[in-house]
Amino acid sequence: MSERLRADAVEKTWRSPGSAAVPAVRGVTLAVAARETAVVVGPSGSGKTTLLAMLGGLLRPDAGRVLLDGAELSGLPEPARRRLRLRRIGFVFQRGLLVEHLSAHENVALVARAAGAARADAAARATSLLERLGVAQRAAAPPAALSPGEAQRVAVARALVASPAVVLADEPTAHLDADSGARVVRALRDLAVDGGAALVVVTHDVRLVALADRVLRLEDGRVAPA
Repeated sequence: MSERLRADAVEKTWRSPGSAAVPAVRGVTLAVAARETAVVVGPSGSGKTTLLAMLGGLLRPDAGRVLLDGAELSGLPEPARRRLRLRRIGFVFQRGLLVEHLSAHENVALVARAAGAARADAAARATSLLERLGVAQRAAAPPAALSPGEAQRVAVARALVASPAVVLADEPTAHLDADSGARVVRALRDLAVDGGAALVVVTHDVRLVALADRVLRLEDGRVAPA
């Protein structure tokens, strides 16, 4: 399998005036291939979300580098990283973060349109993904009318609609019951694999380890021994 995403010894320290520096991620290395699922586990405050933000180009590492399909992502200027995120990286956040004034279908199609798809193609892609995720009957509903599980499946569809190379999920089961969470993550994994993407899930839920091809455990920003 070809390597999709790589972090080489990335580090991030939070600094604020008048406060001591707080190391968040310390020398973490991770490689994820196409059609592979990596699960990053660890307690709250271990650096999982900061690592994910660097993998997705939302944060620059203080040291080390992030590569997407062999090209360095972390060194690009922000406008270039923004374009790359839109076209090549899908995100699933803890609370979905759907646009409240749009329907479920519009939330998904909007990302495809922003990534360059024609209106009809974007609509067709959104419909197909909502059907595959079992929420097509809720396509016209606004986010406020969706259950937490439905909203997170719509968020999964949004993350996948532009056929990204990499999908990054931050605590995708945090606000779901055990059964709903397992269904959402299995659907996310299966659809990402079908599309040839690399999937990285960060979570404190150790049950998700069973879905992983590889597991990375963080403690105090460092990779813990297996």
